[in-house]
Amino acid sequence: MSYLATRMSQEVNGVSKLHGEVSQGMFNKLWPGYLKEELFIGYVTNGVHHPTWTAPEWKAIYKELTGSINFDQTDRSLWEKLYNLEDKKVYEIKTGLKKSLFSNIRKRLQSDMIEKHVSPHTLLSISSHLNEKALTIGFARRFATYKRASLLFRDLDRLARIVNNPEKPVQFIYAGKAHPNDGGGKDLIKKVFEISQMPEFAGKVIFLENYDIELAKYLTRGVDIWLNTPTRPLEASGTSGEKAVMNGTIHFSVLDGWWVEGYRAFAGWALPKKRTYENQELQDDIDAETIYNMLEFEIVPAYYSFNKEGIPAEWVSLIKNTMVKIAPEFTMKRMIDDYFEKYYSKLFIRNKYLINNNFEKAKELAAWKKTMKDEWDNIEVLSYSFERAGENVYRSGHDYRAEIALDVKKIPKENVGVEFIVTHLGKNGEHEFVASEEFKLISSKSGKCLYRASLVPEKAGSFFYGIRIYPKHKDLPHKQDFYLLRWID
Repeated sequence: MSYLATRMSQEVNGVSKLHGEVSQGMFNKLWPGYLKEELFIGYVTNGVHHPTWTAPEWKAIYKELTGSINFDQTDRSLWEKLYNLEDKKVYEIKTGLKKSLFSNIRKRLQSDMIEKHVSPHTLLSISSHLNEKALTIGFARRFATYKRASLLFRDLDRLARIVNNPEKPVQFIYAGKAHPNDGGGKDLIKKVFEISQMPEFAGKVIFLENYDIELAKYLTRGVDIWLNTPTRPLEASGTSGEKAVMNGTIHFSVLDGWWVEGYRAFAGWALPKKRTYENQELQDDIDAETIYNMLEFEIVPAYYSFNKEGIPAEWVSLIKNTMVKIAPEFTMKRMIDDYFEKYYSKLFIRNKYLINNNFEKAKELAAWKKTMKDEWDNIEVLSYSFERAGENVYRSGHDYRAEIALDVKKIPKENVGVEFIVTHLGKNGEHEFVASEEFKLISSKSGKCLYRASLVPEKAGSFFYGIRIYPKHKDLPHKQDFYLLRWID
């Protein structure tokens, strides 16, 4: 169905930059002869609705700083006014939101456990272990297996040492649901719940049932860190972390989905985008180890580094950077602006152009396409040449000439494009796009056309090249819109 939709659509986009690149690879087979990097598939990164997901406490701050709750989200200077806010005020808001979260959690635990006839002693034990002053990390989303909800539990002994540090405790709050038919996702929930019941993790690892929008709001606003651990590169975008950064909740994630674009130094933490191992078990081990190390040596010390006024200044600076440098880039306002600029406006104008005068231009374009299809295979390559370099070593900065002569027969000369393509071999043995150069039409007579290009190598290394011809028309939105292509042997 996705292939059908792509064939029937003029424009196609992923929901993040990385997702757009992955989609190019997935759909490349629809246009053999084009490299995936050349495809018209673009991207618009998902955003979230700022007024819906921002806590009332932060809305009041925005009104105070900008003069309006509904301030112009495209004006980055308005967001930067958060830097003028006193650290004490920022810290008070975040601690207040955390108290609201914990109050809500206690109510939920009480009602859930009473329904399940859990002993009052167990309920009291979990509630008393909840520490509003402890570093609190949230993980709440759909429990799909690729999201690796259990990654944190690769080394339970080390995790136990981290969460039970008497001077610098850490606690994790999990929530989410699995698809009814996703057995793997259900198993993940079961594992998280079982670990939360172990004595060493009582009140330190909590799983909340019945995850819904209300709980999502409390969590994204109240926790200190939002954790995300997907298997690269399977996260299309993700939006829960975007909701978190709107509320000064710092993001910690694999560089996948939206976080590839969102990550900024001193405004969150990231696991590398590239895999270290092909073996997923080994990759999970090293990712878990990285998380433990970052928690112990970077994140926990920053959270518990208080100044004389009792404010964690370094932590507050991370909060401010998160809200100023990251949040504005992932609002729904920015997303809609991108769609209008990249797609909606362009398609609206094109639609009007094609349907005017009883679909005059559409009919002309359809007739032209039919003619091109009928005549395309009649194009004859008369000759081509590419200036050779000594020992096939082309020197950077030197000008090399390439020429090709075609007999285009009945096809108008302006409707045949010729281009020079340069590639190199990637790690997987696939050709990767490096550069292209359009040939210029030098002369034509009776269908016989001479094309020439001047090529100046710029990069060092071993490269491959090829020449291909394709149909040109001023009303084609992009090359893949009318798929005719020939490579010159």
